[in-house]
Amino acid sequence: PQQFQWQNSPDSLANIYCADSDFAINCGGPRIRASNEIVYDSDTEATGPSNYFVTSNDEWAVSNVGLFASPNNLSYTFNTPRQFISLDSELYQTTRLSSDSLRYYGLGLQNGNYNVVLQFSEIQFENGRTWKSLGRRAFDIFIQGNRVERNFDIRREAGGESYRPVRKNYTTHVTANYLEIHLFWTGKGTCCIPRQGTYGPSISAISVTPLFQPRLISSTTNSKTTAIVVGIFVPLVVIVLSLGAFWFIQRRKRLHAAED
Repeated sequence: PQQFQWQNSPDSLANIYCADSDFAINCGGPRIRASNEIVYDSDTEATGPSNYFVTSNDEWAVSNVGLFASPNNLSYTFNTPRQFISLDSELYQTTRLSSDSLRYYGLGLQNGNYNVVLQFSEIQFENGRTWKSLGRRAFDIFIQGNRVERNFDIRREAGGESYRPVRKNYTTHVTANYLEIHLFWTGKGTCCIPRQGTYGPSISAISVTPLFQPRLISSTTNSKTTAIVVGIFVPLVVIVLSLGAFWFIQRRKRLHAAED
């Protein structure tokens, strides 16, 4: 998988520093605040057929691999003005797409167990009895390299309906300070209904929250640690310099005594 490097940044609170412990993304859409007060970051970057995007604060990243055989999906996102029966309709009006492999990474996370919520809605296939409703999307979902869904079909999960929210919860363990969510198309489903290039992974939103109490390190603690280090190191330097000066003075005295 694509590897990313990041630097932990200070929290917006003036005196608190910590590794990230949660993040949320409105896939393919703008930044919004949901009804549960979770803020979903904007994810409108055009990733192209083989590219990745890392947020300016190094909190999360998205990587896409795969070329749609159609000019209709150049941005690899899709949206609909349709309203959903949900308190957070905006989360389901946009989606990020891929023809083959779509990965999201949580970066700089504290290690521990996390609750991962993936939200979907099928907004490219119509409801009804026409040929446009015959399309079928299927893809696999991996979290931390473990397959949690095989041949996942959004519309089937929604009881056979398009434009209906689907929410999936998973528990995963972070051990190396990053989380990987991988959506992968294995060639299942249709490819050209209702238009060429309608297939592959699709996701509307992601939210990740810790199942533990995040560890906080305050600037006061950092100051105390620095004071302890200085309190030990400075006296040692003074002692070494003093011994060096004493040895130098004694050596000069012996040299003068020898010359006399």
